[in-house]
Amino acid sequence: MKTNINRIGVFTSGGDAPGMNAAIRAVVRAGEYYQKEVYGIYRGYHGMINGNIERLEARDVSNIIQRGGTILKTARSEEFRTPEGRQKAYEQLKKFEIDALIAIGGNGTMNGATIFGEEYNIPVIAIPGTIDNDLKGSDVTIGYDTATNTAVDALDKIRDTASSHNRLFFVEVMGRHSGLIAVRSGLAAGAEVILIPEDETPVESIVETLKNSNKNFNLVIVAEGHKGMDIFELAKVVGEQTKLESKVTILGHIQRGGTPTVFDRVLASRLGIAAVECLIEGKVDCMVGMRYNELHTTPLNIAIREGKTINQDVWRISKILST
Repeated sequence: MKTNINRIGVFTSGGDAPGMNAAIRAVVRAGEYYQKEVYGIYRGYHGMINGNIERLEARDVSNIIQRGGTILKTARSEEFRTPEGRQKAYEQLKKFEIDALIAIGGNGTMNGATIFGEEYNIPVIAIPGTIDNDLKGSDVTIGYDTATNTAVDALDKIRDTASSHNRLFFVEVMGRHSGLIAVRSGLAAGAEVILIPEDETPVESIVETLKNSNKNFNLVIVAEGHKGMDIFELAKVVGEQTKLESKVTILGHIQRGGTPTVFDRVLASRLGIAAVECLIEGKVDCMVGMRYNELHTTPLNIAIREGKTINQDVWRISKILST
C-alpha cells in the first residue's frame, strides 16, 4: 500500500451531520500544515465516479466551522455498489493523482470505503460523522451532540404546551436502527416512556406506566425504528386506553440541521487533524475516534461490523426517573 502520500481526497457521504464542515476545514488546514494537497470530492461516491473533484485550500474553508450540513454536499450512489462503478471512481482518482482518501460519514460510507480501499490498495481513513452515534470505536460521533440538543430543545417546547393542556404527546426522533438519540434526549427531557429498536415494550406496559403517572402531562419518546405499531396508531390506542388526549409530533430532519454545538466543532476539528496525521504516519484502513477523551483508532471492519449498543446504565436510569 502506498505510504508516500502527497494528495488527499476528502468527501462526505450518506446522511449529513452537524460538524461535518468543521471536519472538512480541519482536514484541509492540517493538509496545508503538513504540506499535503487536499482535494474535495463533491457529492460523495457519486461525485467520485463523475470526477466532481477540486483542490481545496485554507481560504476555501474559511467561515464554515459554524455551518451545518456539508459544503462538499452528499449523495447516495447505487452505481458505486457495483465493481464497474468503483472502477470509474478509481480512474477519476488516478486522473487527479489522489494518493489517499478521508471519508466522513456513517456505517454505509465506511463500508464503501473499506471495499474500495481493499480493491484498489488505496489508503483510507474514516471520520465518524453521523447523528446516530452507532459506530464502535468512538464514544461519540460528529453530529450526535447537536442532534440530541436540537431534539431536547424541541421537547422542552412541546412540554410547555403539553403542561398547559394536560395532554399526552408522542414525539418521534430519528433512529431507524439505533435508539441512542431517543434514550439520551428522552432522559434529558424527562420523558415518561422511551421506545427504541433495541427493546420491545408492550402496549400494555406503556398504558400501565402512564396510568400510574401522577403528572398532569406526559411525554413518550419514540425512535423511528422502534418495534411495534406505527406512532399514529400507537398514540390512538394508548390515548383510548388511558383516556388521555394524545398528540403526535415527528421532529424529522430538523435534527440533522442547525449550527453545530461547541462539542461537535471541537470533536470534528480533533478528528480531522487526526485523520491527516494517521495517513502521514502510515496508519490506514481505520476510523479515528475518541475514547475517554483521547484519540483512538479502530480497524474499519470492526467499526462497521460490531456497531454500538445502548448504554445499559443510562437506559436503567431513564426507567427509574420516569416513575
